[in-house]
Amino acid sequence: MSSNQVKPSFRDKVATVDQTGKRIWMFPQKPEGKFYNARKIVTIIYLIVFFGLPFVKYNGHPIFLLNVLGRKFILFGQIFWPQDFFIFAIGMALFIVFIALFTVVFGRVFCGWACPQTVFMEMIFRKIEFWIEGDAAEQKMLAKAPWDGKKIGKKLAKWAAFWLMSFLIANTFLAYLIGVDDLKLMVSEPFFKNVGTFMSLALFTTIFFFVYLWLREQVCTVICPYGRMQGVLLDRDSVIVSYDYTRGEERGKFHKNEERTIGDCIDCAQCVKVCPTGIDIRNGTQLECINCTACIDACDKMMNAVGLPEGLIRYASENSIAKKTPWKLTWRMKAYSVVMCLLLGVLVWLLATRTDVGITVLRVPGQLYQEWPNHQMSNLYTYKMLNKTFKDKELKLRPENFKGEIKLVGENKFIIPKNGYTIGTMFIYINDDEVINRKTVLKIGVYENGERISTISTAFLGPFNGK
Repeated sequence: MSSNQVKPSFRDKVATVDQTGKRIWMFPQKPEGKFYNARKIVTIIYLIVFFGLPFVKYNGHPIFLLNVLGRKFILFGQIFWPQDFFIFAIGMALFIVFIALFTVVFGRVFCGWACPQTVFMEMIFRKIEFWIEGDAAEQKMLAKAPWDGKKIGKKLAKWAAFWLMSFLIANTFLAYLIGVDDLKLMVSEPFFKNVGTFMSLALFTTIFFFVYLWLREQVCTVICPYGRMQGVLLDRDSVIVSYDYTRGEERGKFHKNEERTIGDCIDCAQCVKVCPTGIDIRNGTQLECINCTACIDACDKMMNAVGLPEGLIRYASENSIAKKTPWKLTWRMKAYSVVMCLLLGVLVWLLATRTDVGITVLRVPGQLYQEWPNHQMSNLYTYKMLNKTFKDKELKLRPENFKGEIKLVGENKFIIPKNGYTIGTMFIYINDDEVINRKTVLKIGVYENGERISTISTAFLGPFNGK
């Protein structure tokens, strides 16, 4: 884009801050159009999932739970424990690569369509604001008006609605952390029994209230690092919300019945007025742009009004605008796709091979071997068995690569309670003619209902010279 097509200082400051460093408060106009209608549908589905998921249960248990304090995580009905953290690490790496790939291809579309900050701010809290305070012009007038009874009433009504919505969101987040049943129990119990929980609930409610009442677009433009990430992820083939400067420039006001000899941009600034972050999309890609498509709807509306083709602002890549070339899959997109497929394959393999029971058998440190009259030796071991399911399990341990037996201390069976674990001690007896080395690796089969579900290894300590 040539220098006479943009304001040379537009990248020197954030759109929501003036030259003195004072914040410019945003009063975006109410958007309308096909993209906004599509976002409404996405938002409805989004909110149904967000507020409804904690109530969905499978076999009497929540289908989704992130109990950080209890170190228990349930994803799609499967329970995960800290021992499965490596699976989460692979999943997180996959998510990061996916975000990178998605940004390389489609820009910041996640921010405009699926980010909780944008969804709640633009599709819920902004609507409440329009409903109570009116459209953008009325909000500006109200902001400048003296604090009379009308202004105080509207502000209190908005603050109360914002607080109630923030309280609902905070309770939903808490339900994801502790479960709906525990949340209901805490609400029904006396306050002093759950002081910490209620204090946390009040804190998070206040944080959400502050974010949506005051911080607003500052979260996207100042706090969130994703806007800065796109600067290194985007290239000229990334599909983003773009202004077609080859068609729009040179700008000029529209006059009725004119034979237009300049660009299609009629310089109405509607794209700026509807932008929730206050940018002018005609100045090119900017970190404040969240790809919410409000400018596309506003521009298409004006193009229809003056009889010009839609699409002056649209989803497009820089190359498709500058060179009039179709979109293509670049080598970077292919590389990210390969990495993502590899990580996805590893994640699927880990989930497929993950067992329902985690077992650790360790020899008691400091204990020597014992010799017995029947030509056997024994070692003392501690075991810990973790049940990752919602059913009690009874297991049996059997020798796999040695002749001997396994005896529990003080117990008759390996019984693991559902969603819990059991610990204890046991002896492993082995025929002394099999003890050849100082340390002998033993393979132990784990059986449930006669079927081997896992094999574990441990070391048997014998004499220095074997037998």
